[in-house]
Amino acid sequence: MTRGLTETLLQKQQLDHNEIIEKLFSEISGLEDFPKPLDPQLEECAIQLWNWAVTKRVGTAINKNQKAKVRHVACSLLYCCEPESPTEGTVRKQILMASKTGRTWLDCKNPQIADKFLKLAVKSLETLYSRLTSRGDAGADINSSKGDVEKDLLRVLSYQAESAINQGNHQESVVCMQRCKDMLLRLPKETGYLSLTCYNFGVDTYNLKKFEDSSFWLSQSYDIGKMNMKYSPGADVQAKVLRLLATVYLEWDCQQFHEKALNAVSLANKECVSPCGLYLKIRILLQCGASDDNIRAGVNELLVSEVPLEVCLSTVKLLTSEDRESLAFDYLKRVCQHFESSPELGTALVLHTELLLQRGKELLGKQKIEDIITGHYTGKQLTPQALTSLHLLLWDKAAKHFEAKNYSEALQWFNYSLGFYKAGQVEPNLAKLQRNRASCLLHLQQLEKAKEAIKEAERCDPDSIFTQFCLYKIAVREKNVEKAAEAVTAMGLLAKGPVTSEDKLLVSENAASNLLSLAAQIALENEQQVTAMKALESLCENSKDEAQVLAALRCLVRLVLSTKEMASGETRNATLDVLLSYLKMALQKVSQCSPGPGVAIEQRTEEANWFRKIAWNSALQCESSPDRMRDFFVLSYQLSQLCPPDRAVLMGQKTCLLMAAAASLELCRKSPHAVQNEELTQALEHIQICWEVWKTLKASGNFSRDPTDTLLLLYEFEARAKLNDPKVETVLESLLELENVETKVLETIAALSMEPPAHFPLLCKKALRIALSLHKKQPQADLARCSQCVHRLIKLSLPSGVSEVEARVLEEVWGYYEEALSIIAAAPEDFSEMETLWLLTRAWNTGILLYSLAQYPEAEKWCGLGMSFLRYLGSLQESYQTQMSGLYSEVLDRLDRAKNLIMEE
Repeated sequence: MTRGLTETLLQKQQLDHNEIIEKLFSEISGLEDFPKPLDPQLEECAIQLWNWAVTKRVGTAINKNQKAKVRHVACSLLYCCEPESPTEGTVRKQILMASKTGRTWLDCKNPQIADKFLKLAVKSLETLYSRLTSRGDAGADINSSKGDVEKDLLRVLSYQAESAINQGNHQESVVCMQRCKDMLLRLPKETGYLSLTCYNFGVDTYNLKKFEDSSFWLSQSYDIGKMNMKYSPGADVQAKVLRLLATVYLEWDCQQFHEKALNAVSLANKECVSPCGLYLKIRILLQCGASDDNIRAGVNELLVSEVPLEVCLSTVKLLTSEDRESLAFDYLKRVCQHFESSPELGTALVLHTELLLQRGKELLGKQKIEDIITGHYTGKQLTPQALTSLHLLLWDKAAKHFEAKNYSEALQWFNYSLGFYKAGQVEPNLAKLQRNRASCLLHLQQLEKAKEAIKEAERCDPDSIFTQFCLYKIAVREKNVEKAAEAVTAMGLLAKGPVTSEDKLLVSENAASNLLSLAAQIALENEQQVTAMKALESLCENSKDEAQVLAALRCLVRLVLSTKEMASGETRNATLDVLLSYLKMALQKVSQCSPGPGVAIEQRTEEANWFRKIAWNSALQCESSPDRMRDFFVLSYQLSQLCPPDRAVLMGQKTCLLMAAAASLELCRKSPHAVQNEELTQALEHIQICWEVWKTLKASGNFSRDPTDTLLLLYEFEARAKLNDPKVETVLESLLELENVETKVLETIAALSMEPPAHFPLLCKKALRIALSLHKKQPQADLARCSQCVHRLIKLSLPSGVSEVEARVLEEVWGYYEEALSIIAAAPEDFSEMETLWLLTRAWNTGILLYSLAQYPEAEKWCGLGMSFLRYLGSLQESYQTQMSGLYSEVLDRLDRAKNLIMEE
């Protein structure tokens, strides 16, 4: 199977060999101690695998771990095929494969497997060495071969030492390394290799904070390097070893090992003096509490040795950090003198200034800065790096004074920074500096100087939002509303693009939106409400922070509400329209606040609720403006949809939709006929949604006394009637199906049926008849309302011309008149005299109409009906009786003549 897998691997062309390598590794790992005999042909497989791995080691064909596994398999197969007495060639192959396989596993951080192959390599090396020795031939070739074997053995032993260290077995690694040292007398050329190996062990153990082990290996490295100066790694390497050894002692326990640390670093500096060695010596002296004189001697060595300025300055910082302030300043002065002609002197001067300021010596620090400014323009110009460092130092100092509200001091430090800029120089940092100066000047009430500073900032960086912000602050200070508005507009435009960072004196993150927010705050603090609203509006347009926008909208709403209370007439309406626009924006922003990591559901609900209540209260204050009332109620409903649908919210939604529908109908009544359909359609939409909300509500409890059903049907009836919708009859039927329909509702339906543009006389009469019937069923009928119903029925039914005279119609109206007579007879004193006169007149006129049509019997009947009302007229009875009696006699006379004529014929 192994042979088959090997052939497959060797023939496989694709890049992914991992599966076959894993199978080979798994199969070979199952063999215990390489039992023999095995197939001799496996040796060929082993060699082929080994060569294949060698060809794949360049590039990324196989990774380090895969290479280790292939070598593992190849080496194991070779040892499996080992005969009882292997040839020298076979043993050499075994040594090569075992040592390299062990080394590869070490590189893969797997020392346990590496040990197994390293032991095999040692065993094979000893076998080969024994054979070479047993020959007894002391020729040059034999000695050369024995030397090669010893060299290979030394390498393998060093690998075993490394493996032991990786496994935390210090003693075993020491034993291996001792064997290597013993071999150096015969292999002097390996001195450098072994010294560096011990140094690497020292580095590894130092990184693991195993200071005792590290000191041992570093000492070994140095000692081995001294064993043969010809093949030593060199003085610089030896010094490097000693410096690390000194560092180990320093970090291990400086108090206990300070002598050893000093000896090691002193020895290192004798081997090869270097800046890092001299610096390390000072570190050790400081750590072990050496006297100032000893430390002074150490720093003197630095100047004598001509170390770079950077090392000298690092030493100064080290001295100050260890509270050797006097030494530090003294040494720094000498450093400045020593490097006086160096172009890097500015770096030292800046450090000197920084240390003075850190120690609270501001007067000396200011004097030093003034000297540096003078020198900068008289031949001792600072390097760009030093100048940048100094600017940062000065700005930081200014910032601290600014935060402490010590604006005059802050301005002085900014002015120091300005002193390094030439007149007319253009640079973004100069613009920032001038803006910061302007901020200080504004706080110091020096408005004209602040203007000059901002003018300079605008010259250097005209398209900066921060410059516009400073212009805005000045405009607010001058109460110039127009200029403040221009600045806010400019800030809004600049906020649409990327904004570079600015000094923390003005803003932190989200520069544009934070600036606009701060602009609004400044305006409010200066009681400039219009300007504040302009800034907040710009913030709402440009900020991507939903929470910030909603906070700004809340502020805007509060500001508008405060002005609304004092407004009247057209001004009040304009204020309401502004409020409406803010609430619409709030609806949009809250809708976009999808609950997630940044926005909790409770937070979104709280925002929606707050704006919903504002919309509701605003709607209630719009009684004289139905269009605004409708819009506010619709907004309140839409915002409530973003809240959890509990009972209270649903009740609010229902009321909002009812009121919106009512407002739309009211608008329709006041609108020209051409635009009524739009209002009616909107009303119907609100009604339909309200039905759905109402159904949900009714399913949650008992609402038997709630008039919502009636109101919805009334509103729907009106809308459909005025739209001439045939479904209006269905709506009336639904209304009549309700329990305990009130007569007032039916009378309203009757009125709506005929309210232009609606014209449904049949529905009107149906509603009136049912209403009259309900009135009469009352224990004590309301005669006035009964009379009104009859009046309207008669008015709707009486023929108005010749073409409308029909027997059926007359019969219907006659019944209504009989109803009217019964009402009058029941309480003649309570019946209106004018209503009686109207009934009399309409009946009489109907009789005359019939008389003109030669319908004499009907004419007599209707005229007689009219005459029957005379007794109820009261004060008007005598006057009307005289007039009507003559006419009635004439009607009767003509009726008799007509009858006689008919008889004769």
